[in-house]
Amino acid sequence: MVKFYTMKENKIVEVKQFVPGALIKVVDPSADEVHMLSSLLQFDSDFIYDSLDEDERARIEIDDDTVLLILKIPRKLNGDSKIPYKTVSLGIVIGPNYTVFSMRNEIEFIQHMIDASKFDLNKRSRMIFQLFYTNAKVFLGYLKEVNKTIGMIEEELHRSMKNKELEEMMYLEKSLVYFTTSLRSNEIMMEKLLRGNILQIYEEDKDVLEDAIIENRQAIEVSNIYSDILAGMMDSYASVISNNLNIVMKILTVVTILMQIPTIITSFYGMNVGLPLQNNPLAYLHIITWSVGTIILTLIWFKRKKWL
Repeated sequence: MVKFYTMKENKIVEVKQFVPGALIKVVDPSADEVHMLSSLLQFDSDFIYDSLDEDERARIEIDDDTVLLILKIPRKLNGDSKIPYKTVSLGIVIGPNYTVFSMRNEIEFIQHMIDASKFDLNKRSRMIFQLFYTNAKVFLGYLKEVNKTIGMIEEELHRSMKNKELEEMMYLEKSLVYFTTSLRSNEIMMEKLLRGNILQIYEEDKDVLEDAIIENRQAIEVSNIYSDILAGMMDSYASVISNNLNIVMKILTVVTILMQIPTIITSFYGMNVGLPLQNNPLAYLHIITWSVGTIILTLIWFKRKKWL
């Protein structure tokens, strides 16, 4: 899908065909659409294909008067996926009189910014840096959700002996690895833009880019903190499961020992030999009394040994 946008009366509006200075949004394009764009705008078609690769790292590539920026974007996956969050690639192709946003799947906050006319298409550097800043905010928003999930898992941790919570923490930790790796590559790319002369940057644009770098660094720190918390929780989880299992095994062992006492006593009176009280009609009461008394004495002994 290819859509063209331009500015009219300080608002971003969609147009049917390319006009100079346009913003072009490309979502999961076909081979014909990629060929059409690369021929129309005279840039390498690999710029589009690279941005569709989810594993592509954030980077800058320059080809004559065209610049490609790959930015890593966080994405919340649907309920069918075990991993709750992942990162995808956004390609930003900057040419002499156009800007292309290329992506594999629709990125909601970008479309929202377009619909709300948050961009000024005439100030392309600022538009891109605003996108960087918003992207860092989205990372932080998802990290807050991760923190809430960690809190819910922690509550379940104290009373659960199942592997479900452990699996959830493992997948969360994997998501945080995606986040941390992508945020670091984004930081390197933004630092390179700030230091170099790749794009024309005005003083106000520079402030926006610096704010985006600061937010990105904060997201890196938060991601590292949550990753450390998860690692500690997983160790604690293993200890809790082991401790709960030991308690259950101890209780079952005590019950087994106590049940063996009446079994042993009654087994003696099941033998075909002469036994005390065998002719006494109240012999069963003596057997029950001995069994109960022995169980009580055994329980008292366990208590004194602090085994219960």
